[in-house]
Amino acid sequence: MKTEATAFAPASVSNVACGFDIMGFALEGAGDRVTVRRTSGGGIRITIITGCEGTLPKDVASNTAGPPVQEVARRCGYKHGLEIEVHKALPIGSGIGSSAASAVAAAVATNAVLDAGLSRTELLECAIEGEKVASAAIHADNLAPSLWGGFTLVRGIHPVDVVPIVCPRPLWCALILPSILIETKESRKLLPCTVALADVIVQTGNAAGLVAGLMSGDFGLIGRSLHDRIAEPARMHMIPRYLATKEAALSSGALGCNISGSGPAVFALCASAEIAHRVAGSMGEAFRPTGIRHTTLVSCINTSGARVLA
Repeated sequence: MKTEATAFAPASVSNVACGFDIMGFALEGAGDRVTVRRTSGGGIRITIITGCEGTLPKDVASNTAGPPVQEVARRCGYKHGLEIEVHKALPIGSGIGSSAASAVAAAVATNAVLDAGLSRTELLECAIEGEKVASAAIHADNLAPSLWGGFTLVRGIHPVDVVPIVCPRPLWCALILPSILIETKESRKLLPCTVALADVIVQTGNAAGLVAGLMSGDFGLIGRSLHDRIAEPARMHMIPRYLATKEAALSSGALGCNISGSGPAVFALCASAEIAHRVAGSMGEAFRPTGIRHTTLVSCINTSGARVLA
């Protein structure tokens, strides 16, 4: 019987322009680790949090890693104690699925240490409990790609219906990560309560076009589809020099560019690693006049998703 397990869950880009709350893809390299350990006592508690300079709560109900552990334990009837260690490598409020990565890693680690045997769909249901803490809304466009890997379409939540999207041609992503905090809860308040029918039609066409482009490997169709009529207009003012950064990415060869999740990260999909590196450099140059600290990242699409490390 295992006494502890550690899981890793990768960062992710959500919305992917036209797929608000329903589409996302996993990034390679960066991610969070969570260790869950059986204890002889009772109760579930978070004992260690690293990598976030003391900004995250250790209260189980208030940390995105806590509720998924509770839910996995409940589903398999585990009544004893558990300790949780959360090791953050993703900045909080960065727009690349930091809260989702912790929630997914926590669910996967608990499933492993308790030998619960939950399916990916069941693990996603457990991880959703953690994402509620971060955004006060039920959505899985970061959770699903972090768990499954690759591109995912979340067709529904009640019940969970996740469709992996397999692209026959490799895609790369360039990102710029400004050192500013945008909380998902606050960013969602900026969204319009109603959307014009004309915008819904365009948005739906773009979402369908993006899925078709990904599945067929049609980069031209992918580029034509990476446009957002709903979230981008409401949120772009929160990111300094957003339009200049986007224009720099497109001028350097990106297929499309948009806000990653709630921001402030900005992503650009590219047809090759060479183009992605060029695009990342151009995005950094365009953003530099803000004087805000920032980093750039180039990543292929992570196709493996979350995994147990030990």
